[in-house]
Amino acid sequence: TNWREIRPQLQSFLDQLPNAERGGEQWDPVIGNGFEGLVIPAQINFVGKAANIYDLGYKYHGSIVPILKYLRTNWLWNRVRVQGGAYGAFCRFNRHSGFMSFGSYRDPNLLETIKNYDETAAYLQNTEISKDELIKSIIGAFGDIDAYQLPDAKGHTAMMRYLYGDSDADYQKRRDEIFETTPEHFKQYGKVLERVKAEGIVVVAGGLDAIQKANEANGDWLRITKVM
Repeated sequence: TNWREIRPQLQSFLDQLPNAERGGEQWDPVIGNGFEGLVIPAQINFVGKAANIYDLGYKYHGSIVPILKYLRTNWLWNRVRVQGGAYGAFCRFNRHSGFMSFGSYRDPNLLETIKNYDETAAYLQNTEISKDELIKSIIGAFGDIDAYQLPDAKGHTAMMRYLYGDSDADYQKRRDEIFETTPEHFKQYGKVLERVKAEGIVVVAGGLDAIQKANEANGDWLRITKVM
């Protein structure tokens, strides 16, 4: 019933959108190496590094879900939050776009955090994941992809699945691959992160002093833009 009421309004809105390619110059946010230092009035930093891992040769496999879960709750938690003093740290992957990202927030560090991101590749390749850690990561992965949803969240999920063309079979294949995750998948993903280490783009929002010190250490590494 709600859809029948909303559909004419939605169709009217869509009919008003231009049905042609936009002319003129296109904005390209990547200038030079694409590394950005966004200056804000803060004593802490928000440090990100990302890359499109599909472009780097990665083929999607459901094992990436427990692997990133493990990194968030172990490696990044310990290195960036506990030892580094950041309020939080994360790593995420969008399976539709291929973009994988590291990020920290309210972080007193900058270069040290990026070093921790880059060392993730070696960590995965050299660490023997215990059976208990593997099981916890797999269970946590299902908690992420099959979390309890209220009706509005169910509607949003159904809409996104429709827009992306995700079928029940696609989701089941993903679940099966999560169940089948082994320590070897962790090591293989470490090789993917070697490419992210070499080719990922860094963007930092933080204080001017921290960004300038990073540039002094790396030779005008970040293009500085004052945003606040």
